[in-house]
This record gives sequence, C-alpha cells and structure tokens, in this order.
Amino acid sequence: MKKLPIGIQTFSEIINENYCYVDKTRIIYELINSGKYFFLSRPRRFGKSLLIDTIKDLFEGRDKLFKGLWIENKWDFSQKYPVIKIDFGAGVFKKREELKERIFFVLKENQSKLGIDCETQTLTSNYFEELITKISAKYGERVIILIDEYDKPILDNIEEPMIAQQMREELKNLYSVLKSTDAYIKFVMLTGVSKFSKVSLFSGLNNLRDITIDERFSAICGYTQNDLEAVFKEYLVDVDLDKVRLWYNGYSWLGENVYNPFDILLFLDSPGKEYKNYWFETGSPTFLLKLLKERKYYIPEFEEIRAGEELIGAFDVDFIEPAALLFQTGYLTIKDKRQIGARIEYKLTYPNLEVKSSLNNYILFYLNKDAQIKENTQSRVYEAIENLDFE
Repeated sequence: MKKLPIGIQTFSEIINENYCYVDKTRIIYELINSGKYFFLSRPRRFGKSLLIDTIKDLFEGRDKLFKGLWIENKWDFSQKYPVIKIDFGAGVFKKREELKERIFFVLKENQSKLGIDCETQTLTSNYFEELITKISAKYGERVIILIDEYDKPILDNIEEPMIAQQMREELKNLYSVLKSTDAYIKFVMLTGVSKFSKVSLFSGLNNLRDITIDERFSAICGYTQNDLEAVFKEYLVDVDLDKVRLWYNGYSWLGENVYNPFDILLFLDSPGKEYKNYWFETGSPTFLLKLLKERKYYIPEFEEIRAGEELIGAFDVDFIEPAALLFQTGYLTIKDKRQIGARIEYKLTYPNLEVKSSLNNYILFYLNKDAQIKENTQSRVYEAIENLDFE
C-alpha cells in the first residue's frame, strides 16, 4: 500500500518514496500548451506548491519521475529549460527590508544553482533582469519562471495596511521585470491564495492570464471523485463515500467539484476514519471575522451570496471586499453562474459541511464576546446549519 503524502510538496519525493500521487499531468500539459503567462488562486493547503514543483521537474526534463503518468509519451523530455523558482512560503516579514533580503537570497540561490555570475550584487530590479537574460544566454533557451505564494508577504500583514502596502510595492518591483524580459521567457506561473488587481501588483503585465475560474483547469488542484476512488481505493474500504463527499467535497471553480486534498489525506490517515475539521483547524480566520463584523454582514446570508466578476475577481490592500476574501480563501465556493445582459453573476455558498459548521461555530464564538447579540446570532446560525444543501 502506498503512503499518504501528508505535507509532502516535492514531486520527486512523492514519486521516489512510494507515496500516492494523483496524476495532474494531463491538465498541466493542456495549460502549458495554451499560453505563456498564468496566474492561479486556490485556498491554502490545496496543492499549489506540489503543482509548481511538478511543472519545474517537467521543464527540467526529469523523465524518470513521469514514468507511468499520462504525460510520459506526450512530452519531449530531451528539450530541457532553465527554471527560476521563487517561493515566499517560508517566514513572515514585518519590514520591507526583510522582504528585500529574502528576495535577494532566493535569487542568489537560483543564480548559484544555474551557474550564473551576475555583476549586480544588490537587490534591484536590474538584478532579476540580469539573472533572466544571462540564464537564457548561457543555456540557449528561454527561461521558466515559477513563483509560489506570490502574495504571502502581503497577506501576512493584511491587518496592518501600511506594512502590507510596503510589501506590495516591493513585490511589484520584482514582478515588473517579467514584462521587460518577455523575449527571454518561455513560461511563467504564479500561484497564491488571493488575487490582487493587475493595476496594484502587476502593472504593465496585461498578458497575465488568470485561470482561477476556468473550467478547463478547475481540477488542476484538489481531488476529483474519480481521483479519490482510483488513487486511494485501498484506504476507502468500508468508508461511506456519500458522507466523505458531504464533509470534504464541493469546491467548484466552474468545472468538476473537487475535494480539499489536505482534508482527505488526514481523514484517510486518522484512526477509525474520523470526520473532523482538519483544514479549518489549521488557520483561524480572525481578520476575516473582524472584517465581517465591521461591514455588518448577516452570517446566514452566506448560504447564497450573489456577486459579479468585479466583486470576487480581485481585492487590494486599500479596500478588501468580504465576498472576495471569503471566496479566495476557500470559505465560499461557486454554486452556479449566470449571465444577465452584459453582467456575469456568480452564486456563492459554503463548499461543504466542514467549512459550513466550522465557520459558523467560529463566528458564533467570536460574536459571543458581545453578550447583547449572543442570543439572536445563535439561533440564526444554527438554523442555517440545519438547512444544509450542497447540491
């Protein structure tokens, strides 16, 4: 029986160490062959880092890792490309200078790995630009640029707008280089939790394609029903699949619904297959609750929020729309979509029982600090939970 890849974000480790792997290479292949600049937003712990690492190994031509996978005979592994990988997942930065140091360190790591000598010895946009152009010249190929958790330095400071704005400006300097070095770039992929507006963070990079709500790539992260039953079959003996679906499925980005992979792995690993709020318990949405309280959101309305593209599409440090934050962080998902004249409207709702019960309980606990609204809130929240409908 293959092992469950709990916390494993390195593709080569999953393949070489006999872990279960859900093959996403067909979707990755379609993505790479459909354009050049891509952006993907998914909730935390949804497999974004593994996706980035898989793409890296693919472009580096590590053919042995892909034996038996869909892409094995579709990809030209003899064609190898140099890869710059930037990951902001490690550490929390409270000063712009700390972020600059981290960026410089990561770029120096890439420089060393690829055997490049750069004249620029301080972090400026010129350094990143020089690195890209020299890598391309040395290898005679255009460069692959993969950026994981592109927004984490901003989100870590979202409760302190001044610091968040400084982080945004520093990242904007870094990402602006992608436009000026376009001729030296083969493929770019950025992943994160949130979607900041192009104007605020990707000024000039008008060709960055957002695949967050694109049915063709909706299952690029997360497990489909078929993924679950095929890859984890040995772990599902005597498991009530309908109950698993109720608890952990339901995430939708207009394509097939998917399971939260973090939930599934911990559920399958638990003694007696215990239904718990695994994903929710890894992060407390304190800032979100403060925002909901400030904007006077009526909690049971989360059963059905209607929002236009502009509402769920992006937010910024200067103004955060609760519906956008709820959707992008995974507390709400798309139930359906309709077009009214020139307007596209989405219906948002809870993805599953875990999120619905956990978020409402957490909100109830948070609001209980205000005794005068305790009774009114409690009855409304539990009525909403009772009227459960994920179809």
